[in-house]
Amino acid sequence: MNHPYLPRVIELVRAAGTATLPYWRTDVAVTAKADASPVTAADLAAHHILFDGLQALAPEVPVLSEEAADIPLDERAAWTRWWLVDPLDGTKEFIAGSEEFTVNVALVEQGRVVFGVVGIPASGRCYYGGAGLGAWSSEAPGCEQPISVRLAPAQGFTLVASKRHSSPAQERLLGELATRFGEPALANIGSSLKFCLLAEGKADCYPRLAPTSQWDTAAAQGVLEGAGGEVLDLAGAPLAYAARESFLNPSFVALPAAAEWRGELIELARVL
Repeated sequence: MNHPYLPRVIELVRAAGTATLPYWRTDVAVTAKADASPVTAADLAAHHILFDGLQALAPEVPVLSEEAADIPLDERAAWTRWWLVDPLDGTKEFIAGSEEFTVNVALVEQGRVVFGVVGIPASGRCYYGGAGLGAWSSEAPGCEQPISVRLAPAQGFTLVASKRHSSPAQERLLGELATRFGEPALANIGSSLKFCLLAEGKADCYPRLAPTSQWDTAAAQGVLEGAGGEVLDLAGAPLAYAARESFLNPSFVALPAAAEWRGELIELARVL
């Protein structure tokens, strides 16, 4: 854990997660944003803690949060380093009373994730890491355990999929993977936890051929890259975060970087 900002960001993610819990499994009011996605007082409470804390930590580094994303492109295009924040990923899971919601912060530099922190408020667990830094899981401060991807499954291939989002192309890919690798086990889970399952060696691949936003993926991509994984677009390039008009990501595949089957899987995803 050798980035100077990382310890404080972990503290902020834990504090933001704690701030969401009074609203969890209550009759919390839900409003719809312009894109029809839901937002609650829990999202906003976490946002304010993270925004204020990150500005205090590094005043020169701008913050792009899902809850404060109305920043002109020409301003964002001038940034070389910034925080990319999802104060509450999995708002629909949160509203439904599920434990599968997360708090996410990534430090991005020149379009690449330096490190990411993913907190699970319901359990207190926190994942963090970055390329060249390593990756860890921590149930509480002082209880860090290093994590890493697995290169070959012990008992069959496990795919991670979204509980709520799919696409015809993604369904075709799942069918092709079953033909090539045998019927996979399917781990359905919400929010950025999908990447974390890969990072701690509990799954093998997360294909996403349906829309995601930049703040949905950046922090967990940092964790996965620190654990020996990668997130590639369908051209085989690392998923990047350059400023652009839309915050939507292209389709991608998350997997262990050294897996022997990575090239075949990316080619399958590309042609569907």
